[in-house]
Amino acid sequence: MNTAHIAPSSSDAQVSMAPMVEVRNVYKEFGTPPNAILVLRGIDLTVPKGSVTVLLGPSGSGKSTLLRCINELETITGGAIYVNGELLGYREDHQGRLHRLSDKQIAEQRSHVGMVFQRFNLFPHLTALQNVMLAPTLVHRAHRAEATIDALTQLGQVGLSDRADHYPSQLSGGQQQRVAIARALAMKPKLMLFDEPTSALDPELVGEVLAVMQNLAAQGMTMIIVTHEIGFARRVASQVVFMDGGVVVESGPPEILDNPMHPRFQQFLSHVT
Repeated sequence: MNTAHIAPSSSDAQVSMAPMVEVRNVYKEFGTPPNAILVLRGIDLTVPKGSVTVLLGPSGSGKSTLLRCINELETITGGAIYVNGELLGYREDHQGRLHRLSDKQIAEQRSHVGMVFQRFNLFPHLTALQNVMLAPTLVHRAHRAEATIDALTQLGQVGLSDRADHYPSQLSGGQQQRVAIARALAMKPKLMLFDEPTSALDPELVGEVLAVMQNLAAQGMTMIIVTHEIGFARRVASQVVFMDGGVVVESGPPEILDNPMHPRFQQFLSHVT
């Protein structure tokens, strides 16, 4: 990983004022030369605390890969990513040299970031309540009674208090996705990542999931969302980022959706709207 250009750590005072996410000149390639595929090509992105960033772009533009890098499900090839002022994947010594963190340390960093995928990935043999309780009891060693109370609270937040004892097969797609959101929230994340959370849903179920996400935004949860729901982006986004070919083509406040400057962004919007 090419990280020689990373500046020394900020002071504690500076860290406390840091954005929630800072992506610095990030590259990601898959495979090995000469057949490597470069998916991210020098991405720079700043996500302020309490903001909602919507990532737009065609399939293959690198949006989902960027989310996976922020959640350390993929290791970046070059650059650096900071979450809440903390460098992901590495620690820096007093001489400014970087050392790869252990798998356990990376898992600890990842536990502060919630991620919701296109597919719900619920355990079919567990009820909604048990799915939400699982990670806090296994990862945070939460007492069962405490985990139960908190899981019920999270299910209530997504409007599913009355479905706590239902199994995934007894829930609609929208309800399953809301359970997945509750499961991520149960870990008390500082940041939530959503990778096209409504793309696998029937059209009539999309609204219930977007409503939960809009409520989270109103509560001040920092979120990065990959979606094609342009109307939702207009209502909720603090900033919109359009990616294509592994680079940020255009970014700005949601007003850019009504007045895109780059021809590629104009073309994209003409198709999705």
